[in-house]
Amino acid sequence: MTRAAPSQRSSLPMPRVRPGRIIAWTLLFIGGVIMVTPLLFMLSTSLKDASQVYDLRIIPAAPTFDNYIEILSDGRFTRWFVNSMIVAIIVTLSNVFFDSLVGYTLAKFRFRGRYIVFVAILSTLMIPTEMLVLPWYLMASQFGWLDSYWGIMFPGMMTAFGTFLMKQFFEGIPNDFLEAARIDGLNEFAIWWKIAMPLVTPALSALAIFTFLGNWTAFFWPLIVTTSAELYTLPVGLSSFAVEQSIQWEKIMTGASIATLPTLIIFLFLQRYIVRGVMLAGLKG
Repeated sequence: MTRAAPSQRSSLPMPRVRPGRIIAWTLLFIGGVIMVTPLLFMLSTSLKDASQVYDLRIIPAAPTFDNYIEILSDGRFTRWFVNSMIVAIIVTLSNVFFDSLVGYTLAKFRFRGRYIVFVAILSTLMIPTEMLVLPWYLMASQFGWLDSYWGIMFPGMMTAFGTFLMKQFFEGIPNDFLEAARIDGLNEFAIWWKIAMPLVTPALSALAIFTFLGNWTAFFWPLIVTTSAELYTLPVGLSSFAVEQSIQWEKIMTGASIATLPTLIIFLFLQRYIVRGVMLAGLKG
C-alpha cells in the first residue's frame, strides 16, 4: 500500500465550512446562553444570603445552603409543594381521560350536530383566560368551591386543546381495527380503552406532560380562588415571600429552584416523548 507524497497530501481539497452553518450554530449558542442565564442567576441567588442578593455575580462570593435548609424545614413550603403536586396530578389524569374520550367520540362516531359540538369546543380557545376568570369565580362562589382543591382544579379538568389533539390522532386509527373489536364482542368503552388508547400513546404522553407542567406553574387562577395559606399552590406560596416585611429574594429564588426540579426531571426523562408528541401533533394538525 503506497502513501501519498507530502506534496500530494497538501494538495488535497480541505473541507469547506458553510457560512450558513456557522451562523446557525452561533445563533443557537447565543439563544442557549440567553435562555440558561436566568436559571443560573436563580441558582446563584439561592446560594446567597440577604447581604449578597444584589451582587450580580453568577458565582457567589460566599455560597451558603442556609436558604435551602430554612425553606425545606418550613412546613408551609412542604404543604404548598404537596398542594401543587395533588392539583397537577389530578388535573393531568382528568385531561388524559376526558379529552381522549371526547376526542374519540368526535372522531369515530357519526351523529347529528357532531361538527357543531366540535366547533363549540374549539371556539373556547379564542376566549382569553382573563375573560373566563369572572364566570369561573361566580360559578365557584355559587357552588361553594372557593378556597378548596376542587375550586382550583375544575377549570382545567377538561381542555379544548386536549380534545382537539386527541381527535386528530384518533382519526388516524383505521376503522377496521375497531370493527374487528366489535365483531369480537367488545363494547365501545372497551374498544376505546383497550384498542384505541394504546395506538395514540405519543399524543397521550404529550398531553399529560404539557398539562402537568401547565398546572404545576399555574399562578393566576389559584391566586384568585384561594384565601387560606394552607391551600396555596407553590407559585402562589412563593409569592407570599414578597409581601411580608420585605421582599426576600433569596428565599423566593431558593423556592423557585426547588420548584423547577419536577419540571427538569420530567424533561430529562421524557424529552423524547415531548419531541415526538409535538412533531406528530404538528403533522396531524
